[in-house]
Amino acid sequence: MISIRPLLQTDYESWCVLYSSYAEFYKVNQTKEMRDKVWSWVMNPEHEVNGLIAINEAGSAVGLAHYRPFSRPLSATEGGFLDDLFVAPSARGNGTGKALIHAIAEIGRKNNWSVIRWITAEDNQSARAVYDKLANETAWVTYDMKL
Repeated sequence: MISIRPLLQTDYESWCVLYSSYAEFYKVNQTKEMRDKVWSWVMNPEHEVNGLIAINEAGSAVGLAHYRPFSRPLSATEGGFLDDLFVAPSARGNGTGKALIHAIAEIGRKNNWSVIRWITAEDNQSARAVYDKLANETAWVTYDMKL
């Protein structure tokens, strides 16, 4: 049984392990200073980024999600963007990722969001197999302009 709840100050160490593993998965060189900055965001109720953590029956943190609202001018609505989703390898295949996404969808319903949106690497086949059951792949292509 997995429980999903908002991040608490006491989750810092467990969150750091999960978040650094997430960065490693995507081959991002992430420093403690970077993690601390993101942690300050998710702990600040005035900041747009929010976080959830998945806890297993033994009380261990096994997954995380970061999300935020975003404006959708063309549809005159607000949506939710799932920035980061990670499940520890030992907890994959038991519905943890789905539970985190469903928790964000419930937050979205409560806030009248019109959509939950996220991106993933094209070659992330195991995650995409889950996502394909929960949402529709879009036809949109993503661009990044380095500044």
